[in-house]
This record gives sequence, C-alpha cells and structure tokens, in this order.
Amino acid sequence: MKLKKHIIACVKPGSIGEELGLRPKDKLLAVNDTPVRDVFDYHYLMNEEYVELLIEKEDGEEWLLEVEKEYEEDLGIEFENGLMDEYRSCSNRCIFCFIDQMPPGMRETLYFKDDDSRLSFLQGNYVTLTNMKDEDLDRVIQYHLSPINISVHTTSPRLRCQMLHNRFAGDILEKIRRLYEAGIELNGQIVLCKGINDKEELERSLTDLSAFAPVMESVSVVPVGLTRFREGLYPLEPFTKEDAREVLETIHRFQKAMKKKWGIHFVHASDEWYILAGQELPSDDRYDGYPQYENGVGMLRLLEEEIKEEMKKREGDSRKIKASIATGKLATPFMESHIKRIQEKYPQVDIQVFPITNFYFGEEITVSGLITGKDLIEQLQGQKLGEKLLLPCNMLRSGEDVFLDDLTVAQLKEELKVPIVIVDTRGEDFVKAVLEPPRENAKLRRRQIYEQTNSGYCGKTECGEIHPV
Repeated sequence: MKLKKHIIACVKPGSIGEELGLRPKDKLLAVNDTPVRDVFDYHYLMNEEYVELLIEKEDGEEWLLEVEKEYEEDLGIEFENGLMDEYRSCSNRCIFCFIDQMPPGMRETLYFKDDDSRLSFLQGNYVTLTNMKDEDLDRVIQYHLSPINISVHTTSPRLRCQMLHNRFAGDILEKIRRLYEAGIELNGQIVLCKGINDKEELERSLTDLSAFAPVMESVSVVPVGLTRFREGLYPLEPFTKEDAREVLETIHRFQKAMKKKWGIHFVHASDEWYILAGQELPSDDRYDGYPQYENGVGMLRLLEEEIKEEMKKREGDSRKIKASIATGKLATPFMESHIKRIQEKYPQVDIQVFPITNFYFGEEITVSGLITGKDLIEQLQGQKLGEKLLLPCNMLRSGEDVFLDDLTVAQLKEELKVPIVIVDTRGEDFVKAVLEPPRENAKLRRRQIYEQTNSGYCGKTECGEIHPV
C-alpha cells in the first residue's frame, strides 16, 4: 500500500496526543507498522490498548511513539482531511436529487455530491452503497463499523436502477443482507416520489426491509423536496393532503405490526407528512428514541417535549421582552404554540413569529434549513422585530455564520438593525434564547441535520478548525 502522510490539524488540550508532544502539521505515517489508508483503518488500528505510532515532525524528523491507553481511548487529535482520504462523489443521477435543483452561483461545496460510506459512519450521512465494492463491504464488516445509514428509496431492482439512473443500483438487498448477517447496525431512508415509489412500491420496500429488523433499527420515509429550478429534470409532482394521509396509513400499519413483533415501530414518517395530512404528531414514545432525528423525523415533537421539561423547572416572573422569531412555514404554528407555553409563566413576553416564504428555492420548500439571508432581509426589513431576532441554527450551513446564499449573520444584523440570536436545537436553548439577553459569541453545538442538500457540509472541529467533511 502506498504510504500516506496524514497531516494533524489540531491536538486537544489535556489529551494523550498533547502528552506525546504531537503538534499541528505533524504527519501520521503508520500505526503498529501498518500504513493508514483512511479513517476506517485509523479507528480500527487505534482501538488497541497498546499502539506504536510513526510520526513525521514538521522538520522532517521521524518519531516512533509507544502508547499504552484504555481500549478504544482516543488520542485527541484531528486531521486536516476528516476522511484521511479522497472524498467519494456520487455516481448516481437520481431523479429526485436536490443538488440538481439548486440555482447557480452558490458556494462550490454545496454542489459536491458525496456518497461515501465513511461519512455514514462518521457523521450519519445516508449513502446509496452503489459505489461500494465487495472489498469496501468487507472492510465495514471486518472493522464492524456501525451504524451505516442507507438511502434505499426502493427495494425493486428495476425501479431502483431507474430512480438512481444507475444500472448497477439494483443489488441493494444483497448488500444490505451482507451487512445484516454480519450484525452491522443499519438505518434506512426512503425519499418518496409521487407515482413512482409510493403506494404498492412503498408496501414492497417496507416489507422487504422489515425482514432485516432489528439489526436494521429504523427506516424513515420523507417526501421529495422540489425547488423551482427543475427545468430539464424528471417531472415530479408534490404530494397532496390525501396522498399524505395514505402514506401515513401505510406507515402506521407497519408500525403496529413491527411493534408487536420486535418492540420497535421501525418505520417512521418525517414531520412534513403529519403537517401536510393535518394530523397530530405522534407521541414521544412512538419515536423509539429518535433514531431518525437528523432526517427530520420527530424534530418538532422532541423540541416540544424538551420545552415542556424546561418550563417545569421555572417559576416565571414579570420580565418584559419584545422580540421576534423567523422560521420556515413548516415550523411556524409550532413556534407559536411554544411561545404561548412560555407566556403562561412569563405573561409579559411578546414574541412575534414570522413565517418566511422561500422565494429563493421556491414556495414548495417550507423547512427553515433552506432559508437564505436574502429572503430574510426582503421579508423582515421594516418589520417591528423588537429587541432581538431569533433564528434556528440549521439556517447556517457551515462552521461560519453564513447562510446558503453566502450572506453572513453580521450582514443580516446590519441590514435589519437588530441583534441576531442563533438558537440551538434543544428546548432548553430555545427557552433561554427567548428569555435571556443576547449573548455575544455564544457557542453552538449545531447538531448536523441531514437534508438532501447536505453533500458538502463544512463544519468546525472540536479544536475550532474549519474543514470540509
């Protein structure tokens, strides 16, 4: 194997790496006299209690370091390349691909389509497995890397080849079966397209996938996202209220059967289906611990439950607050109900919720994570925003405070003449953002939320460096 030099980006204070004298710009050459191909090799080799590291210092000197540590204990180092290898781009041309529906002129990373199983293990990205060879599956099984999140969409070989526009995409069940038999934890995703993989095809896919439970822990069903930039692409239609109710009837029927057989609901509908159907969100216990949270399943329910818990701890008072929240149309009624709950103990809190229409991508897009700075400025300028404007953190698509269209939070603040508060996803953070004064440089956890657009995410490492992952 060709020797690779993996450059260290940062070393966490107080870590084993710091004690060893490792520094940024040092290079990892080998672990236990074995070249490290990528992050899979690194994690597997570093699991042992005794390891030998071959390090090349910035001045070219080589160090051989002997390390005794706890099993699976980390060294506390991060690399400039998160995968320690080249990123694998997607070889499919899916009829529903969100990136193909994006306008020109956005930042380059947003157009990169990844389909890398290593990102599935590291970050929870969903992958189609179409570019995984037998040796790639062998490595996943050998290293027992899990969970692996799979974009299934359909289990029909013929239909999957058509939907992914890839003649090699039809062997999905064979690949899932290999991982299943090896005990690799799995999660599945179905992006539902009207008239294509719904109805009988959805029944077929859920029947096939349920055979892999409970090793496959969950399957999410999400509606296809359609922007206004679809000229020349496969003709797809939005789902109606009646469609959504039919989809939910199918999912609920499978949930009932799987709960009886395995004690889990297994298949979950994203929040959009319930809102489109005009139905109540499921109760907290029906989400099985929210295994598909990052896929938009149960986000609204979990936030409500966390806000309820936070409000139970508070006595309330007469503080006066006048502020505003901007969010997508999907979440607006839920934000309004959360504010009413806070007002029960803080009656002089006056928060106006502004539903933002997505003119940038198209009015069919109603999630907050795809709202741009331009739409915020155009729809909020001249409005009475109060002492602060609250925005959900998933509007920001990178480690910097930057919106999808490259406008910054600072620019938005300057245009609207109001302090901007970026709100983390937890209910506790929401309540604090409403009730407390704006804090400068507040640190956000920023849970990475999977969306169909999330192929070129740039994130901050724990050491504060920014790199594409």
